[in-house]
Amino acid sequence: MFYQFQILATTRENLFKLMDGLALRQLNHIPEGFSNNLLWNAGHILATQQLLLYNLSGQELRLPEEFIGRFRKGTRPEGAYGQEEAVFIKDNLRPTAQQAALDYERGLFQEFGAYATSYGIKLNTIEEAIQFNNVHEGLHLGYMMAMRKRV
Repeated sequence: MFYQFQILATTRENLFKLMDGLALRQLNHIPEGFSNNLLWNAGHILATQQLLLYNLSGQELRLPEEFIGRFRKGTRPEGAYGQEEAVFIKDNLRPTAQQAALDYERGLFQEFGAYATSYGIKLNTIEEAIQFNNVHEGLHLGYMMAMRKRV
């Protein structure tokens, strides 16, 4: 699984670099043809990782439930995000990836509740969830790269 966590860390680094240096209004801009913005996508990545790995394993979430609720599947930006929220999102991209790797290494994810994704596959193990999370994050990184060209 070491390689999967390398992919996760690299994706998160790319996300951080993509958003770095952009003004808050750029991070909040919803380009024509999209239903969300850069900040929502980054927040959604954080929320989804928490739900796929920690929630499905019956573990305590590493981010506030209120945050998860605003960025989980099926949500959209409900107005512009403030500077505090932008900083929170950016500040948690790297540490939550590192923490997931550490938690996996120390055997935290012993139980796992199977989950059928909207992508069309079923996750049966934590290893499958980690791999799927990488696919999910890569998908959103692609959306964010397209958005970045329009902000």
